[in-house]
Amino acid sequence: MRTLYVTDLDGTLLNTKDRINPESLRIINELVGRGMLFTYATARSLESARVVAQGLTLTMPVIVYNGAFIMHPGSGEMISSLYFSKEEAGFIRQILEQAQISPLVYSFVENRERVSWNITRENDGIRRYLSKRKGDRRLRPLEGAEGLYGGNVFYYTCIGEKEELLPLYEIFSKDGRFRCTIQQELYRPEYWCEIMPCKATKAEAIKTLKGLWNCDRIVSFGDAINDIPMFELSDECYAVENAVPELKKAATGIIDSNDRDGVAKWLERNVIWDQGNEGR
Repeated sequence: MRTLYVTDLDGTLLNTKDRINPESLRIINELVGRGMLFTYATARSLESARVVAQGLTLTMPVIVYNGAFIMHPGSGEMISSLYFSKEEAGFIRQILEQAQISPLVYSFVENRERVSWNITRENDGIRRYLSKRKGDRRLRPLEGAEGLYGGNVFYYTCIGEKEELLPLYEIFSKDGRFRCTIQQELYRPEYWCEIMPCKATKAEAIKTLKGLWNCDRIVSFGDAINDIPMFELSDECYAVENAVPELKKAATGIIDSNDRDGVAKWLERNVIWDQGNEGR
């Protein structure tokens, strides 16, 4: 029986310093070398994920931007992609401008992946996001709103106070064309409201990978609300000790925290038994 193991990154596989513990790297790389079918599903871009997952050996494609893309982690080859239609992108722009919210806009402009933002509308949350991505080739600062919404758009991130973002969530979460999440940033006071195409979910992307790799079962690991659809799809699902209460309620079980190698320890105890001689 072929089992696909999928983990979230931030708050799950990554420790509180946004890196993978050396012990977790050792365990997971050894298991992947034996044949474990393992990957990650994250809200990060591939470029950002590569940095924090440095040292992790993967043989499978990864899921990025919460399921908008499935990509090969080494070459960046696109296996699956989702974009907003022009009508959908136009509607989102209208709502954001009416609310006087200036987002981070993720798009492909002239075949290049870009993250665009209006530098005259930066807040503390956006500045912190940018400070952690110095040298990122995707960054596209703009002096004003001109060109902000250009290209083929696939993702919007609005960072700010919960009270100013909740009205956006109310609009987009009730519109069947979109998927919208709102949650507090890890270890920070600000909130993130993210808007994606309706099928851009970790769960949908995992379904695609399951089919491509002829897997029979899915076991997943997570910590946040946006991991709930992934958990609902899985045959087994485990929340790290530091996970939000909502996810713990949906979990098969609770494992050690992200700082205590929870995912890797569970894999070390269970994968070889689960896949028998197939992984040897």
